[in-house]
Amino acid sequence: MSIDSSEMEIEKEHLKDTLKWLESEIKNIQQNDKKLKMSIEDLRKQSRGKYNEELDTKEKLYNITHKSLEKYEESKEKPYFGRIDFREYKSEKETFYIGKFGLGDVENGDEKVIDWRAPLADLYYSGVEGDTFYKSPVGVISGKLSLKRKFLIENGNLKDAFDDGVNEILLKSDNEEGNPLVDEFLKVNLNQSVNNRLKDVVATIQKEQNDIIRAEKNTTLIFQGTAGSGKTTVALHRLAYLLYRYKDKLGGKDVLVIAPNKLFLSYISDVLPDLGVDNVKQMTFEELCSKILHIKCKIYTKDKKLADILENKQCFSKKNMIYNSRIRGSILYRKLIDDYIKYIGEKDLDISDIKVDDYILFDSREIYRLYTKDMKYLPENQKKYKIKKYFELKIDDKIHKIMDKIDFLYDYKIARLKKTMKDSAGRRNKIRFIYDERDEKKEYIIIQSEKNFEDYFNRWTEVDTSKLYEKFLTDKDVFEKIISKKVSRNRWNDLVNEIQANKQNNVIDSDDLAALCYLKFKIDGIPEKFRFKYLVVDEAQDYSSFEMTVLKEISTGSSMTIVGDLAQGIYDYRSISDWNDIIQDIFGVNTRYFQLTQSYRSTVEIIEFANKILELQKSNLIPAVPVLRHGDSPKILKFINNRDFSKSLDKIVKKVHDSNKRTIAIIGKTSVQCKKIRDYLKKYSAYNWNLVKENDNVLKEDKMIIPSYMTKGLEFDCTIIYNCNEENYTENELDKKILYVALTRALHMEYIFYSGKISKIIESFYK
Repeated sequence: MSIDSSEMEIEKEHLKDTLKWLESEIKNIQQNDKKLKMSIEDLRKQSRGKYNEELDTKEKLYNITHKSLEKYEESKEKPYFGRIDFREYKSEKETFYIGKFGLGDVENGDEKVIDWRAPLADLYYSGVEGDTFYKSPVGVISGKLSLKRKFLIENGNLKDAFDDGVNEILLKSDNEEGNPLVDEFLKVNLNQSVNNRLKDVVATIQKEQNDIIRAEKNTTLIFQGTAGSGKTTVALHRLAYLLYRYKDKLGGKDVLVIAPNKLFLSYISDVLPDLGVDNVKQMTFEELCSKILHIKCKIYTKDKKLADILENKQCFSKKNMIYNSRIRGSILYRKLIDDYIKYIGEKDLDISDIKVDDYILFDSREIYRLYTKDMKYLPENQKKYKIKKYFELKIDDKIHKIMDKIDFLYDYKIARLKKTMKDSAGRRNKIRFIYDERDEKKEYIIIQSEKNFEDYFNRWTEVDTSKLYEKFLTDKDVFEKIISKKVSRNRWNDLVNEIQANKQNNVIDSDDLAALCYLKFKIDGIPEKFRFKYLVVDEAQDYSSFEMTVLKEISTGSSMTIVGDLAQGIYDYRSISDWNDIIQDIFGVNTRYFQLTQSYRSTVEIIEFANKILELQKSNLIPAVPVLRHGDSPKILKFINNRDFSKSLDKIVKKVHDSNKRTIAIIGKTSVQCKKIRDYLKKYSAYNWNLVKENDNVLKEDKMIIPSYMTKGLEFDCTIIYNCNEENYTENELDKKILYVALTRALHMEYIFYSGKISKIIESFYK
């Protein structure tokens, strides 16, 4: 509820004082910033390009202070968003203001605003009225919480303030029993228009989201979140929290964010910098594998394959594509690769001596012992590398012992010659010849020993991952000994033929990337620059079990946040269908699972409509629970032709604009269909529409045409589902999931168009 007028005046005065202090603080920091910059310029001139320790120190200090200045300047518009009154046990009650950044007095160190990630700020998100506690680095701090207040501040002006009921964040509506009513402060924020960028939500984080954000770092955290539950936002805010909480152990460069496509990466790109987090690597799975494997050729992406499957009218070919994708993404395929690696290792156990002439430098029994016992835990080539390094420390001694043997042999020859032949010019010539022969032999042994040593390890470690993979696919012995027990010959031949056809076209299917990377890791080890202390994997339901295995491999300590929604698993022919499967098969007991069912994106009417599609799926997931924010029900409209569709569309655009909303997306099922829509609208619509393509990395306009599978994670003020008829959206599981994704993108308005007969999916519940 809004606070009373007297309290409002007090808060306005406090904001005024805070902004006045902030202006003064910024001036002080700017002056120090300017002095430091001038000092750096002088030191640069003096150093003349040479290393200068004082210059290095001051440059690092400048980077810190300048970032601090940027935070203080940004805070002028909204220095804080919340307040708590808390009395620590045996202490006086104190008032704390909570903001996006911690703001303190540079001179005396007093904190004016508490960073939202600080332990004390946990009370703002999860604290309840009365006796409570929070966890700090020094232990549990107990006390009493008497106030939790939220501020709506715009451009430095306090517009409104709300006090929580404090005992509970979610209140029950008086007129709609059973429906949760989110506090007024959250409702005000949810009614805002979207702007094609994911925003930080530090002011509106809810308790169940806060529990995930502040969960311990050294674990694999998986959470299933319904459409609009803020999965991505929570994951990125969790990352910002961890980087703040563990700043001495974890930096941005230690983190990798994996997202489904470049468009999605662009969509989330501003959130982490806005939260003060820099240098975090962000890429798609395909990009990651391309870098690891140094791939130069074209990649057949999962989005392109999905489009081909959706548009493929040849049933047999479609079934083959789906089966081949499914098997290559499976735990079975990973186990076949594991057996193949073991097979390779056993073949490598046909180990010979390292020799030079008839002399043994290193005995095969010693190599066997090192390979199978002492260095068993290492990847194949790392074992060999370690053995080589170990032998390099001993090779001079080995050569020296061979030299002693040669000396002994030739000393014996000379002694025997002296016994059997009298001293003469002939004997002396023979002795000189023997000495020369000895010296030549020793020189040869030294040179040849090093050559044979290098040749041995070059042959032993010379591995091309792509060639190994090809051998895995085509070698008859490998099939008979490993694969035939699990996969039929005909099935395997279909898979091999598809991969070989791609190779002839200089294409790598994204389905093969996990196997290629995994092979490389097990043979060569994981390159150091691709080891990360923390991973965030978004839209994780779209990754195969094998791909998740590869991501686990590059995460030191399996420290990861994995977020997704099985209801939106539109790649279900190859991807995860049950979170328990990957917990059991990949991540194990050190895993925490959360579920978010509250949806903050769409109106009640939009969510209830989409939930009817969810109920038709086989996923058995809990339906989304909408925030009590009402709007128009989704409109189902029939059109005769595309001129008719364009005419209705233009009326919708006007209505959206009149409602002070901006973003409108026409969602076609496939990219081919979207191109046709664009052509129709060029002829018939009064507005310009931007076609979103697979490789686009930014949403350029407010009015766009976008394929269904590229809308994952995105949201729009208004969505128009194009041609939801019985031919376009059939009753198969894939179509149900694609339609569910499309129907959960709208914040405020939603329209479903169809021509001919409406899809039976919708007909089953729509009257």
